[in-house]
Amino acid sequence: MYLRSWLSRLCRGLSSPVGRTTPPGWGSLSRNVVLSSHRRIPELSSFVVRTNTCGELCSSHLGQEVTLCGWIQYRRQNIFLVLRDFHGLVQVVIPQDESSASVKKILCEAPLESVVKVSGIVISRPPGQENPKTEALRLQYRYLDLRSFQMQYNLRLRSEMVMKIREYLCNLHGFVDVETPTLFKRTPGGAKEFLVPSREPGKFYSLPQSPQQFKQLLMVGGLDRYFQVARCYRDEGSRPDRQPEFTQIDIEMSFVDQTGIQSLIEGLLQYSWPKDKEPIMIPFPSMTFAEALTTYGTDKPDTRFGMKIVDISDVFRKTEIRFLQDALSKPQGTVKAICVHEGAKYLKRKDIESIRQFATDHFNQEVLPIFLKANRNWNSTVAKFIMEEQRLELARLMETQEEDVVLLTAGEHKKACSLLGKLRLECANLLEMRGVVLRDPKLFSFLWVVNFPLFLPKEENPTELESAHHPFTAPHPSDIHLLYTEPKKVRSQHYDLVLNGSEIGGGSIRIHDAELQRYILATLLKEDVKLLSHLLQALDYGAPPHGGIALGLDRLMCLVAGAPSIRDVIAFPKSFRGHDLMSNAPDSVPPEELKPYHIQVSWPTDSEAEKSSLNQSHHLEN
Repeated sequence: MYLRSWLSRLCRGLSSPVGRTTPPGWGSLSRNVVLSSHRRIPELSSFVVRTNTCGELCSSHLGQEVTLCGWIQYRRQNIFLVLRDFHGLVQVVIPQDESSASVKKILCEAPLESVVKVSGIVISRPPGQENPKTEALRLQYRYLDLRSFQMQYNLRLRSEMVMKIREYLCNLHGFVDVETPTLFKRTPGGAKEFLVPSREPGKFYSLPQSPQQFKQLLMVGGLDRYFQVARCYRDEGSRPDRQPEFTQIDIEMSFVDQTGIQSLIEGLLQYSWPKDKEPIMIPFPSMTFAEALTTYGTDKPDTRFGMKIVDISDVFRKTEIRFLQDALSKPQGTVKAICVHEGAKYLKRKDIESIRQFATDHFNQEVLPIFLKANRNWNSTVAKFIMEEQRLELARLMETQEEDVVLLTAGEHKKACSLLGKLRLECANLLEMRGVVLRDPKLFSFLWVVNFPLFLPKEENPTELESAHHPFTAPHPSDIHLLYTEPKKVRSQHYDLVLNGSEIGGGSIRIHDAELQRYILATLLKEDVKLLSHLLQALDYGAPPHGGIALGLDRLMCLVAGAPSIRDVIAFPKSFRGHDLMSNAPDSVPPEELKPYHIQVSWPTDSEAEKSSLNQSHHLEN
């Protein structure tokens, strides 16, 4: 974590370790101290001039202005210094601009162990300057890392929220906590599952990616209201917000509709929300999948900031710009744009080049940057092709102001929106690296996304269908007739809960009719119904209408705690490659221990091993 210091607020007096007696000019204290019976974390900055300690800054403080006090421990190339107090360390960026020359001189010439007070904006490390070795060491010596203030806070906060969730569901609303099996059988569709060998030749268990079938069977069994803090498993690459084993708050109800599930979850989160966070307001806003894609370019939009996608196709119907002409001449061809406010002030030439290269490499699309100067002149390579009335209409639609940058692309609707959705987030990252606060870390912006498509074309074979959610999701009542004629147009009763641009929950109303479930599995999805014969038989015996949801506990806690990764809210997480660096799991097993399971290891050739390594490296980069 970096602190970008504002020079005019640097402490006037520097207390040197040798021979200086003049006390620093601390100024007057104006902070209000609020005592709360709910606060369990010691307030280490009450009654003093600092707002935070050096050791407590984390991703939740990004964009905030803070004041720190401490000793200069280290200085490197007059670019940054390390500030230390009783609680930890923080890097302070030394300003390099000419207007701050006097403060730079003080910071660069002050002896080590001098006492300083600095105020500034908390920023993240620039991309590529993260310290992966630090995290590897933390995972290797996790039992020591757990002693840190932040890990103690995160795990205790998690425990408190889970307890409140149990209270709300069991004590207030009559839910039954039921444990479901971990050893199960392979499920068609969905994520890749871990296999567990059995002593029967050629037969394997699967670790469930969720208790989906079991909770539906519990509804058939008349349990009515089920929940579980469930361990789930997916054999996929690890990411900052994903682990091969994870925990979810799993919920299912009988005789419920989508509105009922949403109201339950809103009440649950409001009841369990930490008292030291800003209270959340319910009901949460809702948006259709189509609206989210059109406005934000993604089905999990971060609604804390604007930069919305605008359709400007009508502005360029008579354009002479070739790539816009080509796009608009095709079916579903559109011209879309986002406005980056004050982009000309903060975005550098290399940023624009990187944005254009990203669009070419990942979307095979062209992005046209249009710069607005203070005098409204257009600094663009295609400025001569834009007519005056087009300029005025574009400025009106995009609500442009001085120093804005418009990023424009053209192509098929979904592809153009998806590209601008990625660029929207990238521009936000770039602006925040330079001190612009777009995404308030203290703000929790919840959003329901509804009316997803029931099916998507398979990537490997677009003529075939796969479930957008899972094969047990019920179709929208208004679209059931389309199942037999135009299944690609069918909407589902699937709903996602999004928080600050991350999906923290997903669920649906389920299919409770055996014949409809059999038709979707066998006819539309081409799945082997024998794998699900137990579920189909159960539905035949009379299943109530039911639905549910699963909240990703790790991801939710990561956002609530302001942690940079879900690994910071899990006691013993896996690394990016799914390894336990503390115990060196997974580990090799002697051949004699494999014999009872009738399996043997087939070692990859050198070329296969190299290819696997390259694939893993490519996945980590993405």
